[in-house]
Amino acid sequence: MSLTRQPHLELLDYTITLASENVRSGKGGPFAALVVVDGKIIAEGVNLVTSTNDPTAHAEMVAIRRACAALGTFQLTGAEMYTSCEPCPMCLGAIFWARPAVVFYAASCQEAAAAGFDDALIYHQIALPGDQRLIPMVQVATPRSNHSFETWQHNQQRVDY
Repeated sequence: MSLTRQPHLELLDYTITLASENVRSGKGGPFAALVVVDGKIIAEGVNLVTSTNDPTAHAEMVAIRRACAALGTFQLTGAEMYTSCEPCPMCLGAIFWARPAVVFYAASCQEAAAAGFDDALIYHQIALPGDQRLIPMVQVATPRSNHSFETWQHNQQRVDY
C-alpha cells in the first residue's frame, strides 16, 4: 500500500487533528488513532492517560478496544490502523495481538522523543534479561506455575488466538 494515495493522507491528517484537539481539550497527550475497515472508520481513539489515570489509555489502545467492541471480535484482521505517531512498545504489542493488516503513521518515534515522549528506555529494557531491568522481573517457580496453561491445553471449548 502506498502512503501517497489520497485516502491515507486524509485519514492521517484527521488523526493529527484529533490529536491536536485532544491536547487543547486537556484530556490527554498529542496522540490519536483510527481503525478503518473497508474504507469506513470503525473506531477512533485519543490519548486519555492523564484524564483517566490509566497508563494504558494510549490512543492506539483506546481505538483497538473500541474497534474490537464494535466488531464483536478480539482481532482486527483486514483492518487498517492510522496513528498520529509511530506506536510505542506497548501499543506495538497490542497491534500485533490485534493483527490489523497495516498501520500507517504520521510522526516518527524520533519526533515524539523530541517532544518529550521517548520510548528508547523501554526498547532497551525489553532486550535485557528480566533480572537486569530497572524494574526487575523475577520468576518464582511453584509446583502449580504451569497449571493454567495445562488447563488451557485440555480445554476443548477454548478459542485459540
